[in-house]
Amino acid sequence: MFQKIRYQLLLSNLIVLTIILTAFAITVRITFAYSINQQLIDRLNTLARAAATGIDIEDGEVETDDDEVIAGQNQGVQWFDVEGELLAQQGEYPLTLPLDINQSLQKQTSPYPAQGLTTPVNDDASGKFVGYVRVSESLTEVQSITRRLDLGLGGGVLVALVLSGFGGIWLTRQAMQPIEENFQRLQQFTSDASHELRSPLMAIKTNAAVALKYSEGIRSKDVEKFQMIGSAANQMTWLTERLLILARTDKVTQPDWEPINLSSILSKLVLFYKPYALQKKIDFTSQIAGNLYLRGDKVLLIQLFTNLIKNAIYYTPSRGMVEITAKIAGSNLIIKVQDNGIGIAPEYLEKIFERFWRAEKSRSYKAKKFGLGLAIAQTIAQKHDGLITVNSQLGKGSCFTTRLPGLEKLKNQSIAGNREQTGNREYRNK
Repeated sequence: MFQKIRYQLLLSNLIVLTIILTAFAITVRITFAYSINQQLIDRLNTLARAAATGIDIEDGEVETDDDEVIAGQNQGVQWFDVEGELLAQQGEYPLTLPLDINQSLQKQTSPYPAQGLTTPVNDDASGKFVGYVRVSESLTEVQSITRRLDLGLGGGVLVALVLSGFGGIWLTRQAMQPIEENFQRLQQFTSDASHELRSPLMAIKTNAAVALKYSEGIRSKDVEKFQMIGSAANQMTWLTERLLILARTDKVTQPDWEPINLSSILSKLVLFYKPYALQKKIDFTSQIAGNLYLRGDKVLLIQLFTNLIKNAIYYTPSRGMVEITAKIAGSNLIIKVQDNGIGIAPEYLEKIFERFWRAEKSRSYKAKKFGLGLAIAQTIAQKHDGLITVNSQLGKGSCFTTRLPGLEKLKNQSIAGNREQTGNREYRNK
């Protein structure tokens, strides 16, 4: 139980840390990309101002002075007239895109990645508009820096998660250790207290029973008091037995388990509880597949399905129906206990497997219940690497589904053995 809690706690911490580190990495990435892009635009603006001095009007014609090298490494400069016709260019990385005067920034991906900036140019002397200058710079270096940043951030996040995982394992172990120790002490106390309470409760029950058997010397008004004492003793005995089962169930270890024929267990339980169902005028049916094998504890499995069957009969009124079905689904055994009794309210479905919890409004009869039956059943199922789920509608009934891992190999062997026995019987008959 605590192993699962440790894993859930570790996983939750890693998920939160992953979200935080990812958000941090994205923020750094966006900030860095914005900064490097602004630096690129600043360089292009500086280059555009320098290139604007290379275009002017002489004798009414637009001329460019492209003899002076303006473009630097990884850059390109282009001059256009007022009609957008290319006049001249220099540098290794001019844009190959058509001039777009409505878009100051242009970006291309082929034949090489580059970003350009278009600026209108006016003649210095007359102030007359004479054309455009488009400057550009290769994005290869920027993309290379960004990739290295992405790899660095990704690697840093991964390393941080791995280190946090190891640290989280140690921290969760340290945090859960006192809880586990306290829980073990509580288990031991529950087991010891339940065991020690048996003797005085038995003495109370016996003395009350003897007093009621020989009631001639008892006043009539005291008979009812002894009956109440006997009833209370019976309830306390039932409670201590269930607490002892819970304490023992928590201590069960899997290495001691053995192959169990679940079909045989369920069939015997159906036969045992059918008279109780008939006495209550309940239609009690079953459909149990043969050769349902699993590895586990036979006593605990009997207790599990006893609780579910008794629960179904208890909460199903007269003229109702209780059905037990068991089958194989892949590698799992699916056992359903279905009834059309009073059902469970939707807001209580998540709580019915909690210890000492009872839905008084949706599942209450005159008899007193302690809310341990389903808790014991769920604990046993989880000990067998299984789970019990429930579907229910108030006033229409409930269906408790138990999923347990089966033993395919034993199942096949049993089928083969049954076929062999059938063949031997047929041979002897001949």
